[in-house]
Amino acid sequence: MGPPGTGKTLLAKAIAGEANVPFISISGSDFVEMFVGVGASRVRDLFEQARKEAPCIIFLDEIDAVGRKRGQGTGGGNDEREQTLNAILVEMDGFGSDERIIVIAATNRADVLDRALLRPGRFDRQVTVDLPDVKGRAAILAVHAKLIKLHPDTSLVDIAKGTPGFSGAELAALLNEAAIMAALANHHSVTQDDLEEARDKVRFGRQKKSHAMDEKDLRETAIHESGHAVVSYFMKHSDPVHKITIIPRGQALGATFFLPEKDHYNWSKKQLLDEICVLFGGYAAEMPFLQDTSAGVSNDLERATRLAHTMVRRFGMSSLGPINLDLQHNEWGMVQRMYSEKTAQLIDVEVAKIVTEQQQRADDIIRDKHDLIEGITNALMKYETINREEFEALMSGTKLEDLRQETTTSVKLSSTPPPVPPATTVSEDVADDVSPQAE
Repeated sequence: MGPPGTGKTLLAKAIAGEANVPFISISGSDFVEMFVGVGASRVRDLFEQARKEAPCIIFLDEIDAVGRKRGQGTGGGNDEREQTLNAILVEMDGFGSDERIIVIAATNRADVLDRALLRPGRFDRQVTVDLPDVKGRAAILAVHAKLIKLHPDTSLVDIAKGTPGFSGAELAALLNEAAIMAALANHHSVTQDDLEEARDKVRFGRQKKSHAMDEKDLRETAIHESGHAVVSYFMKHSDPVHKITIIPRGQALGATFFLPEKDHYNWSKKQLLDEICVLFGGYAAEMPFLQDTSAGVSNDLERATRLAHTMVRRFGMSSLGPINLDLQHNEWGMVQRMYSEKTAQLIDVEVAKIVTEQQQRADDIIRDKHDLIEGITNALMKYETINREEFEALMSGTKLEDLRQETTTSVKLSSTPPPVPPATTVSEDVADDVSPQAE
């Protein structure tokens, strides 16, 4: 079990290749029919075939199509899906079970499976195939890179560092998109820029360079993204800024990309508060520079509020104490609240307190760093995209007219070109509703 695209079916194919026994593969949806009894009949036929070819392996892909908890169907206990599940349960460990047949199943919805299916004697082991870490991503990229021609200066390790949360399927799509972009640009091989642009396209969509935006809209977007970047620069627990752009991509008019120094598996209260503060960077920058606020902050506000709710209700990071106040699912699958109306009001107060305090932090930084916001905004208006080195140069006091000249000179003096670090962007979600900084 595991998220989509992590290679569960590929793992089953690998088992088939190594086991050197007959391998019978079927999808859970193949059992589901409109006519009652057809699915159960197919289950009996499947296991009868397996007994004739034993020893063998049966692989059930997407078993949640028929393995959901019973009692929730539209036909009570007699609907087709439950009949099929009952047939599977009987065949796997019933009165006449066969020990020479191994059954393997795959699903990304293990939480909805019937408990009888997961008991010892049926599916004894639950193997979690999680999203790959940085070493896993580098290895996956190396496998798919064998099919394309890479430039000698490309670094798959750098791309692996900048793709936290990517599944194996997304990494394969990344290299495929990079090869297409290189071909369209008449490159003889895939360059680092092709890989980075492919990464951004896979996660957020293609750049819309033809998207018509007047200077007023561009300046509003530049101010918003500058606010995110500057606030992040002064956060102790924020990932470094990698790239800022006001070129529309997907649904976003602009984006601030961050370079994670490592994969995040655990989040402290200070980290989460810094994340919320960075989310308010764009909102805080709009008010003093535009004397107004735009609809572009809606996604930031939504994610900041959701993150504050997660801190209070799930992580116990508030004055309410270490109590889990998250919504619970009962045995019938219905969502229920395990606390009183008074506690719900206290949760709202705590969430509002967290959000307000972090907004004030962002406001204070923007007010104190007014000149930096102006400088980065002007750079974005002139160049549309600035990278990490240019951003840090502006933060150190470099003038706009010296920005690209200084960067070019430093590259020429270097014996080897500096590596181009990849980036994570501000709009990806991580586990448990915890979100990195957003555009």
